[in-house]
Amino acid sequence: MGRILVELFYDVVSPYAWLGFEALCRYRHIWNIDLRLRPAFLGGIMQATGNKPPAMLPKRAEYMLKDVKRMAKYYQVPIQISDHDFQSVLGTSNLGAMRFITATDMTQPQYLESLSREFWTRFWSQHEDISQPESMLAVAGQAGLPSDITQKLLEMISSPVVKNQLKETTEEAIKYGAFGMPAVVAHFNGEPHLFFGSDRLELLGSVIGE
Repeated sequence: MGRILVELFYDVVSPYAWLGFEALCRYRHIWNIDLRLRPAFLGGIMQATGNKPPAMLPKRAEYMLKDVKRMAKYYQVPIQISDHDFQSVLGTSNLGAMRFITATDMTQPQYLESLSREFWTRFWSQHEDISQPESMLAVAGQAGLPSDITQKLLEMISSPVVKNQLKETTEEAIKYGAFGMPAVVAHFNGEPHLFFGSDRLELLGSVIGE
């Protein structure tokens, strides 16, 4: 039996996407899957589907605070979160970061996993900016990218080809039925199966026979 393609659509502004990312990066070593990382823009998905950030509902924000802490401990992912962080997310411009990650995926894919992880770490563990050029350079340095390559990637984020690629990936996630992140799509038995959230991975495993 051939390996099963599993696509992970993610945005580093989502802590739940980080949890799903780390879990799938571990599962790919024990499951019969090829994991494809698909950086997309959560804001575009929310707008296209009429969805709203769950933390805008006070009682849900209260629950999410506890939920993320529990899941971070369970998955051993270093998310540091407080009730102020949800408001910070609403005021954060992450489009540049996702374009930077997209440019990396297009030209330096060997750094995609480590770079994505460093963006999450900077934002959700260290509570530092990810929107400014100097922040992106710092993240890239932490991920091990050479400075000359990093500078080229930074120049690429304003190019039409990168903007269009991020838009196309986001639209692809929407076509699969995504309305938030993480959105996981398993291609099994000739059709795509969408799973939403980082707490559906056991169900994913069951569907694909793991």
